[in-house]
Amino acid sequence: MTWDDMVLVGRVARTHGLRGDVVVNPETDFVTERFRPGATMWIRTAAGDEQLTVTSVRLQNGRPVVAFEGFSSIDSAGRLTGQELRVPEASLQPLGPGRYYEHQLAGCSVVTVGGEVVGVVDRVESGAGAARLVVQGARGEVLLPLVEHICLEIDVEGRRIRVDPPEGLLELNESKRSPR
Repeated sequence: MTWDDMVLVGRVARTHGLRGDVVVNPETDFVTERFRPGATMWIRTAAGDEQLTVTSVRLQNGRPVVAFEGFSSIDSAGRLTGQELRVPEASLQPLGPGRYYEHQLAGCSVVTVGGEVVGVVDRVESGAGAARLVVQGARGEVLLPLVEHICLEIDVEGRRIRVDPPEGLLELNESKRSPR
């Protein structure tokens, strides 16, 4: 198993308190299942990939505050700040029909309802509001909100997403690249 075979489930935002706890920005819809005592996840360090084991968790303002085995002080936990937390893809829970994990969208072709090829999904960005597909294509980078009224059909197995973007959305990047 390599780092690239693993899936991002969170990022360590900062330390919390003096006993080695850290606040995690989760990148999963299954926070309580993923961040629980005994759960294991991986970080990448200069020395290589390192497995961590969760010893305790509590939610604070919707984010997990996590203690990892071997990190018992603010100084030791400080080296985790900014680290990606990953798990093997095989450890993910199976989803029902028509459901998908966001990381599965990377590499999917994006085509409009009119048949125009927009490009290929590079990644999914989360943040305030809806998640966004970051699509690389002939127009450069295009951001498409990952919402049902725009992303009409998502076929993970067929590696294809059919979209109906509002007028002008695909052209936004072209106007940003024009000389002034």
